[in-house]
Amino acid sequence: MRSTRNDQPHAPVLVLGLGNRLLGDDAVGLELAAAIRRLRAGEERIEVVDGGTQGLALLGRLEGREALLVLDAFAGGERAGTVHRVDDPLAAARERSFGAHGSTAGELLAAARLTGVLPEEVTLVGIEPGVVETHIGLSREVREALPLALEVAFAALERMLGPVESERVGEEQPCTS
Repeated sequence: MRSTRNDQPHAPVLVLGLGNRLLGDDAVGLELAAAIRRLRAGEERIEVVDGGTQGLALLGRLEGREALLVLDAFAGGERAGTVHRVDDPLAAARERSFGAHGSTAGELLAAARLTGVLPEEVTLVGIEPGVVETHIGLSREVREALPLALEVAFAALERMLGPVESERVGEEQPCTS
């Protein structure tokens, strides 16, 4: 595990769920993060964080990471339930505001780049929202898209973890015998 500037060890890959549970489909990033936390419990190389609507307050969580997987609602103009994978979300954020709740993810990534804490590899996995208004619970279209979005997220995670493991092969390992 890598360390932050204050020497607190953390996982090399951060899975960051974003969204607001009070705005219907905007909560999809939080739902995806919770599912990954359940399915990958005990995985030391991954830290799953429910970032909610914390925005720039999450900058410290990005520091020292090798990879970042952002899970969020993605308003890309497609039909509700469409699953999106964006391998360069910072470039996508420059083109348009892609979050259902504004550009919180884009602003976070831009600030991370500006402050030098943006991980080398960043991927966003999101689902096109249908209902983003005061409402608790996901729409049918978004709920039905969750399995595919999880599959896409796990594929991105596996790609991220591959390089993390291969980089460690050449590192000196402490003798345990």
